[in-house]
Amino acid sequence: MRIQRIGWALVVACCFAGPGMMAQVDTLVEEEEDYSMYDNLDFADGGAKNFCSNKILGLSPAKLISIGYDLQLGYDLQTDTLRDALPETVPFSRTGGLRLAANIPVISRNDFILQVGANYWESTYTAADAAAIQHPLGQNLAQNGLRTTGLNTTIFKPFDDTRFVVVQASADLNGDYAFSDIMPLEYLKYSAAALYGKRPSDNKQWAVGVARTYRVGEMNYIPIVLFNYTDAANKWGTEILFPARAHVRRTFSPRQMMFAGYELEGQSYRLTRGPFAEDDLEIRRGELRFRLVYEQSVYNFIWISAQAGYRVNYSYNVDELTDGNEFFRGFFGDQPYVMENTLTNPFYFQISLNLVSP
Repeated sequence: MRIQRIGWALVVACCFAGPGMMAQVDTLVEEEEDYSMYDNLDFADGGAKNFCSNKILGLSPAKLISIGYDLQLGYDLQTDTLRDALPETVPFSRTGGLRLAANIPVISRNDFILQVGANYWESTYTAADAAAIQHPLGQNLAQNGLRTTGLNTTIFKPFDDTRFVVVQASADLNGDYAFSDIMPLEYLKYSAAALYGKRPSDNKQWAVGVARTYRVGEMNYIPIVLFNYTDAANKWGTEILFPARAHVRRTFSPRQMMFAGYELEGQSYRLTRGPFAEDDLEIRRGELRFRLVYEQSVYNFIWISAQAGYRVNYSYNVDELTDGNEFFRGFFGDQPYVMENTLTNPFYFQISLNLVSP
């Protein structure tokens, strides 16, 4: 596992739901004129300072409200020993769940943008034969599943017509809880990122920064790079927040586009129910999703997004926290896991309906 973590060090990630701030579509009208070319025109009295926009031409639309469903096809979980429990292969016929998100601009001025958001994700594990599961981890997943409920905020602050900073922060409650038996807020996981960048033209935007993240399971601190680009014909482009995600974009029209790339997903999930009620155990879940994404407007600012891809497991290990205290392992720490589990890799599908910004 140590070699694997080092080998993946350049492609594991942080970064949270940044596309809501950085990915915008410039027009949704039937004609394909791009009105965002007027974003930085100054109609005030002479001498007013210009500020760069938080978007470039041709980016995918920012999703204000999203309702979706994620589905992974069948795969096996190979559990490790846990106290008296022996290793076991647990086949799951599917894993799926609802995904809800909202990202709303609270302050939107030329010189300052503040956005707040909320999200809810659930993963329901459907076992091929739930009655036959002997291992407590497999039993707990089949009975309770995992879920995430979180709040986040993003600040975009331009300094002039080219330079800007982006600051993001989030707090997430991740675990096997039910809303009738919610986990204590002391188990919240906090993430943050800060980037400094430039927008040298209407077709290019880049930034570099650092982040504290749980995106591939355990807490880590890593560098991050943003690079958004659209060609002169507005047909091809990139939407990259490395190492969290990277996509090549093909634009058929301002109302229809396709992406090819990958995204890293994951969190650290507290186990508090059933056989784990008295333990300080957390699943370090991280996965790499290679995917194709198709997005299209179905009516004005209502868009549909459909994706299909292959989920590759990075981590599904379990840590035991001493007195419940978080610790930092990073890529090179040698703290042992209490369980080192493995997952086989299935195909997955996701569909969502989205209200996007104009």
